[in-house]
Amino acid sequence: MITGFTFALIGVAAVAAIVCIVMGLIGKVPSDLTVGAIALVEVLLIVQVVIAIIAPFAGNPPAGSLLEFWTYLISAVLLPIGGVVWAFVDRTKWSTVIMGVVAMAVGIMVWRMEVIWTVGAPVAGA
Repeated sequence: MITGFTFALIGVAAVAAIVCIVMGLIGKVPSDLTVGAIALVEVLLIVQVVIAIIAPFAGNPPAGSLLEFWTYLISAVLLPIGGVVWAFVDRTKWSTVIMGVVAMAVGIMVWRMEVIWTVGAPVAGA
């Protein structure tokens, strides 16, 4: 993984989370702004997939479990899709809040992926 890209993705996810949660809590239904914010997070996650495929061939292999990393990444890619589908099915303020929670979860998952990639598995007994 590229650390700078990781922080950028986490930052975008955090901004998307704040926008969606605030918009939902003030009573706004899903809009171009909120769905667009989640779509931007999704595009960055797809870029992360490409980076994760290329990085080992470029001399940047993961230090931790590759299975755990890919499980997080695939789950993170699916979350925004599910959040937007929810927003289209249930056009209430709560679906906007749910998209914010999804963005927050993606940010946390991306941080965990960075830890898996750079630090590796925890040492037994530590």
